Amino acid sequence: MGMGETKDRAAEPRDSQALARLAARTAASKQGGAVVILDVREVITITDYFVIVSGTSDRQVTTIAEEVVKELKANGARPVRTEGGLGARWVLVDFVDLVVHVFHEEEREFYRLENLWQDAPVVDWEAGAEAS
Repeated sequence: MGMGETKDRAAEPRDSQALARLAARTAASKQGGAVVILDVREVITITDYFVIVSGTSDRQVTTIAEEVVKELKANGARPVRTEGGLGARWVLVDFVDLVVHVFHEEEREFYRLENLWQDAPVVDWEAGAEAS
């Protein structure tokens, strides 16, 4: 096993869910709007979770994406690819088991990913705050 391959395969979905929740909390901390996590494991095979978030400006979209990458890297997850970039109105960050979509509000309204993947269960990412 190489570096980073010490985890048991059975533990990965839970780990990817924890990373999805971390991405959601990070996005919300940067004033990301309407943060949603979709569990797409039963719907598509290429990833486990989508994190979808809105920004109100191109700059905010970029900032949210950068902060999510920074926070997840600090927790051992590196993106394999990023699409979009400075001034983008939709930034996609692919962490393999988790894909983060940061949209400008208008683009999110147009593409409506939640409707496209409506069969995917929504994950409660704020559950940790309620369980006290």
